[in-house]
Amino acid sequence: MRAQAREAIAEKDAVAAELAVAQAMRSEDLALIAHQKLRIAKLERQIYGSSSERSARLTDQLELQLEELEASATEDEIAAALTVAKTTTVAAFTRKRPAQRTTFPEHLPRERVVIDPPTACDCCGGARLRKLGEDVTQTLEVIPRSWKVIETVREKFTCRDCETISQAPAPFHVIPRGWAGPSLLAMILFEKFGQHQPLNRQVERYAREGVPIPLSTAADAVGAGCVVLAPLLRRIEAYVMAAERLHGDDTTVPVQALGKCAIGRCWTYVRDDKPFGGPDPPAAMFYYSRDRKGEHPQAHLVAYSGVLQADAFSGYTKLYEPQRQPGPIQEAACWAHARRPFFAMADLEENARRKAAGKKEIVISPIAMAIVRRIDALFEIERTINGQSAGERQAVRHALSAPLVAELQAYMLEQRAKLSRGHDLAKAMTYILKRWAAFTRFLDDGRVCLSNNAAERALRGIALGRKSWLFCGSDRGGERAAAMYSLIVTAKMNDVDPQAWLADVLARIAAHPAHRLDELLPWNWRSIVESKDIAA
Repeated sequence: MRAQAREAIAEKDAVAAELAVAQAMRSEDLALIAHQKLRIAKLERQIYGSSSERSARLTDQLELQLEELEASATEDEIAAALTVAKTTTVAAFTRKRPAQRTTFPEHLPRERVVIDPPTACDCCGGARLRKLGEDVTQTLEVIPRSWKVIETVREKFTCRDCETISQAPAPFHVIPRGWAGPSLLAMILFEKFGQHQPLNRQVERYAREGVPIPLSTAADAVGAGCVVLAPLLRRIEAYVMAAERLHGDDTTVPVQALGKCAIGRCWTYVRDDKPFGGPDPPAAMFYYSRDRKGEHPQAHLVAYSGVLQADAFSGYTKLYEPQRQPGPIQEAACWAHARRPFFAMADLEENARRKAAGKKEIVISPIAMAIVRRIDALFEIERTINGQSAGERQAVRHALSAPLVAELQAYMLEQRAKLSRGHDLAKAMTYILKRWAAFTRFLDDGRVCLSNNAAERALRGIALGRKSWLFCGSDRGGERAAAMYSLIVTAKMNDVDPQAWLADVLARIAAHPAHRLDELLPWNWRSIVESKDIAA
């Protein structure tokens, strides 16, 4: 029986290895096709010239597509190598990369400023001077970015007795053949996902600095970096999904598709216990999807039970069902989201600006102004209890907020009865009254916030980045972006420099014990660095 079980496992591993190799070969072919398309497009522009800005944009799109496919091919190559290593019958797969020589500067510049010496004696005016010495004033100056080449030497030794050659093992490198150090790799990843600079713009800037790096080579770095950082991503995901309360939200992500630009979605779930005095550090987990179907958040939160603060998206509805397993999720609505339509009809400052500019004025509604004042009073109370314990917050809310909420409900019911069903004010009031249990949950649960601003803050970087990178090159690119956003945003939420953290993690992670991988998470990493500095 044991032999049969071993044979079955070996057969299963062989099938998995063959599939992984096939996927790696497919990814390599797609990357090669994209590379050839880009070369053809560039040659056509050289021969015929660019007839319009559209051709330049098409070239940029091809470069972005090549970037994503190269990164995907590297991911699949590494996955195939790991799978093939479990078998003895499947041949390993190695990508056939084009021969591209990466050049490095031979030395770093050194600047020595020598002030012109005197030509005559200050005392007698004589010209017979000889150098006695020099006084050097050292001035610290900043260099925006400097490059260097690290040569890691592994000396070989032969035994005089048995002729065996001995050599130290090769150190771990995130990139095959170790062309990029951890700091360079961290800079490429952070520039792309944290500073919203696509790789084609990065490599152009590096070339101007005298360090030419091919686009496909930089894309290899992104793919390899994502693979190495995947274990940390899984730990952040488990940590976020263990929260008592989550903030959830999503935003649009343009995605390059066949002959068009599709609109994908980037979802975020934020764990932040600081508002109710929780000791646990904050973190954020991002996911990507091609559309906004409810099946996506249901899959993200399949094992979660607790409180979810989000908008009234219908895709969340199944999560709130009482019979849901492993347990129902309690809905908590966002008062800031509910306030916006009322504020649009009560914005006196905007009306004054429009009037000064000669534009059509907004019709100011006294009902909207009254509702906005009541909601603002709730937020004013929240500011006084922010950071206190859940019990203290709940006590203050019962004493101060509950009467205001009851008054607001009665006022909206009274005013809605006077308006037509299709009136904008009536719709805005119905939005709140239909979800009254979700909007008033904060009165009985001190952990709940009055707004969903934590999730909106986490998505702010994506909204800013859309203007720079325009769109994701593929669905795989969207998934990579979501993974890196999770790492970078979590680092920022813990007041950690994302680039410095990524550089240190990439240098450590290979030799770090797997059972102590949590030490490299952003909120634990700071203490490791501080202890190392103290020891030094």
